Amino acid sequence: MIDKPTAGALRLPKSEGAPLHPFLQAMMASFTAAGRPNLSDGSPADARALVAAGRAALGPVPEIGSVRDIVISTRGGSIAARLITPTGKAAGLVVYVHGGGWLAGTLDDYEICARRLAVTSGCTVLLPDYRLAPENPFPNGLEDCEDALLFASTHRAELGCDVGPLIACGDSAGANLVTVGLRRLGGEVACALQVLIYPVTDCDFETKSYQEHGTGLPLTRRDMIWFFDHYAPPAEHSRDEISPLRARDLSSQPPAVVVTAQYDVLLEEGRAYAQRLSQAGVPVAYREAAGLTHGFVRLHNLIADADAELVAIGTAIATACAAK
Repeated sequence: MIDKPTAGALRLPKSEGAPLHPFLQAMMASFTAAGRPNLSDGSPADARALVAAGRAALGPVPEIGSVRDIVISTRGGSIAARLITPTGKAAGLVVYVHGGGWLAGTLDDYEICARRLAVTSGCTVLLPDYRLAPENPFPNGLEDCEDALLFASTHRAELGCDVGPLIACGDSAGANLVTVGLRRLGGEVACALQVLIYPVTDCDFETKSYQEHGTGLPLTRRDMIWFFDHYAPPAEHSRDEISPLRARDLSSQPPAVVVTAQYDVLLEEGRAYAQRLSQAGVPVAYREAAGLTHGFVRLHNLIADADAELVAIGTAIATACAAK
């Protein structure tokens, strides 16, 4: 269970001591035996193909009310998006921005997560297909996500969800785009809750979690440096629009749920960002997924503990919707 976001001193539970989940141990061993490359071992196209190739092993997609593809007008032209509607009346509208290092990930790759989130939260989920680096480097993908949030906030009736609040959710680089986009939008979008799942918040590749979990796991230190370099020139990595942990003022941010994974290079910066939000007066709830790695939300059909985390996230969103 995820606590309701609250202001004041933030409780930061730690999952130290929990072993890596047996499924993940076996998965990484099989990758090693098969000589599976890391995401950063080839080209961006190779990384996208690796993500897509894993889709078939993720299990069945959850049953849902309806799914339809739409088009969102943006300042860069237009982007595709997928609208996933739960069975019954939606409690709210979630804009879910997928991960993939700003470089990989498609609607088909992340529909399984969006469907499960719709089931667990009771909300309609809008999944934008934002532009990817390096073909479209910073700030193109960020602007697409901002425009998707603006679209969602102004087209509620068209999306069949004119009741209930707007929630912004993202994982990894998608969580980065969500929290940066919300800060840049300021008061233009009324967002009741931001849900940041193992978010990218800084360009410091020397943290304790980078040192402890930088090799032998689904996301490596080398992968993250490679992602950053494809997203923006190194001289820009420390900008607070890329590394939001470095922002001077986070007080305008909406209430947040921050979820990290124990075996993840991004663990320390996710914890630090939750702390920074809390210190800025933003209500925050923090959860650390014991025994799990970066990317666990896509494994909810395969690991009961991963599904439990996604259920907890959905419940937190449903609670935020019920409060409005």
